[in-house]
Amino acid sequence: MKPFLGQIETFGFNFALRYWEKCEGQILQINNNTALFALLGTKYGGDGRTTFGLPDLRDDNSPLETPCIAIQGVFPSRH
Repeated sequence: MKPFLGQIETFGFNFALRYWEKCEGQILQINNNTALFALLGTKYGGDGRTTFGLPDLRDDNSPLETPCIAIQGVFPSRH
């Protein structure tokens, strides 16, 4: 089952699966991630013209949990 685009999950390992990115506040290019940008906008950073940011959900107290966001998946319905 595909995740929803922008869905956040915590995994019990220190890497991101295929089609997921760690939530570490990194800046992404809009032109490579237009659908995700449509959901997040510049709420977590970026200039809104060429870049946008992912949330930073790192927790130093929990090194075995890695929060990740789906960068590909089903676009959520707004019903």
